[in-house]
Amino acid sequence: MLFAVICKDKPGSVQVRLDTRPEHIAFLEELNGDKKLAFAGPFLDAEGKPNGSLVVVEAPDMAGAQTLSAADPYAKAGLFESVEIHPWNWTFNKPAAT
Repeated sequence: MLFAVICKDKPGSVQVRLDTRPEHIAFLEELNGDKKLAFAGPFLDAEGKPNGSLVVVEAPDMAGAQTLSAADPYAKAGLFESVEIHPWNWTFNKPAAT
């Protein structure tokens, strides 16, 4: 099942994001390699600077999605002000299964 992980950064935390980005990218690459990542990317503020994240993961249930979310280096670094996790159904423009 897919889960949308919607994260909002703490105000003034751009440097935490930048400092932790290499570990975060490695984490996403590992999820991708394990076929647990549908897609991911940052939200941007009006100036084009990242201020949150949208990560869609494959997990067996909500507990699994929460475990994946908590393992993100950004979460471990305390970057996020809030995290919401929602079951999600990819309806339109879903890539063809390979």
